[in-house]
Amino acid sequence: MSDIMVKKIEDIQAYEGPGAIEGVRFRSVREAMGVSAWGMNVIELDPHCENYPEHDHAADGQEEVYVVLEGALTLEAGGASHELGAGAMARVPADARRKLVTGESGAVVLALGGTPGSAYSPSLGG
Repeated sequence: MSDIMVKKIEDIQAYEGPGAIEGVRFRSVREAMGVSAWGMNVIELDPHCENYPEHDHAADGQEEVYVVLEGALTLEAGGASHELGAGAMARVPADARRKLVTGESGAVVLALGGTPGSAYSPSLGG
């Protein structure tokens, strides 16, 4: 039996529990695909969405890479704004505050995370 798994983003249930954010659909791809080596989520943001929470990972040391799959957004991180369109990637270190904000188009973003030098340990939803 093969360990290969194929899924479409829309086939992965978006989080709907306590703490769900209006205008943001958070899909735990890591969990749905059985990935155990790194965190991986798809974040779908509606147009004109400013609800994605500003946060950092200083406490857990996790760095993140955001890959814009569709649309466009502004990554506010490290005291600067970065305009990212489809195909753009951005790495954000653990201690940098970050926030994703969309304009006219909304965006679909693949977020990958892990802690340098440490074995991956899944957190809730990651």
